[in-house]
Amino acid sequence: MADRTAVATAALVPSQDTAPPLAGYTIGITAARRADELAALLQRRGATVLRAPALRIVPLADDTELLAATRALIADPPDIAVATTGIGFRGWIEAAEGWNLFDDLVGSLAKAETLARGPKAKGAIRAAGLREAWSAESESSVEVLERLLDQGVDGRRIAVQLHGAPLRDFVDSLTTAGAEVVEVPVYRWLPPLDLGPVDRLLDATCSGSLDAVTFTSAPAALGLLDRAAERGQTAELLHALRRDVLPVCVGPVTAAPLEELDIATVWPERMRLGAMVQTLTARLPDRARRLAVAGHTLELRGQAALVDGDLRPVPPAGMALLRALARRPGWVVPRSELLRALPGSGDDEHAVETAMARLRAALGTPRLIATVVKRGYRLAVDPVPAPDTKYGDEG
Repeated sequence: MADRTAVATAALVPSQDTAPPLAGYTIGITAARRADELAALLQRRGATVLRAPALRIVPLADDTELLAATRALIADPPDIAVATTGIGFRGWIEAAEGWNLFDDLVGSLAKAETLARGPKAKGAIRAAGLREAWSAESESSVEVLERLLDQGVDGRRIAVQLHGAPLRDFVDSLTTAGAEVVEVPVYRWLPPLDLGPVDRLLDATCSGSLDAVTFTSAPAALGLLDRAAERGQTAELLHALRRDVLPVCVGPVTAAPLEELDIATVWPERMRLGAMVQTLTARLPDRARRLAVAGHTLELRGQAALVDGDLRPVPPAGMALLRALARRPGWVVPRSELLRALPGSGDDEHAVETAMARLRAALGTPRLIATVVKRGYRLAVDPVPAPDTKYGDEG
């Protein structure tokens, strides 16, 4: 029979937090663009942010592939033009201005039936003095492709503005249906020049010191996966993202490379940065463990604990002990087992006593953790009232 001092079951309790909703959590940012805005949104909610751009963007005016595609479409205007992103379409027009090709490009596109993947792309089309023929309500490339295939594209020349990565399935489907597709690479993703931040993000994810990681583009997700493969960390990364670290994406297109690897992701209904942060703010605290302990409410967050709603930062060694105790609340956990839970621990059980003293001090309520002489420690969980048995057992 397992060893425990008191027969008690940890009661889950509702959250009564007074701390900010993301206080105590560390969240990774893989975005290269709008990273400052995303970091500010997360920090405003109390999160600690680890920034690690998983890619960089080749400047449009320096991209010879874009210049070649632009000249090809001016020389032979398309029948249909597809704008997939607002920033990409605007960047294309601005690059054309820098090359003194603005009038020629806009004149060429004015002859085409222009389709927009969503409202941002539509706004960019209109800002260029053009008019869209149709815009996808779902903001999905799939809806754009379905419309094109339904109307028929055999023999038609179609310009497809890419958004940082090849749209292989999209382009192949149009080509198979008989279209001539001109891919317009308005910007390209490349690995970051400084790989140090990405490596630190990978290490934090694999070691469990990160609670969530955000993705705002599919290339960022692919970039992180590629770097993990280069460092021999693929198995560790997949395990962490499937179990301990919450992957949060701006939308289903961004999530696709992760979902293909059986990584369950979350994303908002509206593919917007603010909506993604709101989704993360709602979902991450739901994963926290809340227990009734010694007359107090104890909540375990990423690198901190909440005691009666008050945030208590806890050192890494203390959090390791607290998680080990919380896995079996009310049960005695031997010192030897707690020693194994300590990061970088040796074979001296005095390390457990030192870390435990610091943990109790950090929690501010020492009696949350009871010492069981010569045996170990346990969380002093509140017992759950026994069911009413005044009528005796039946059966």
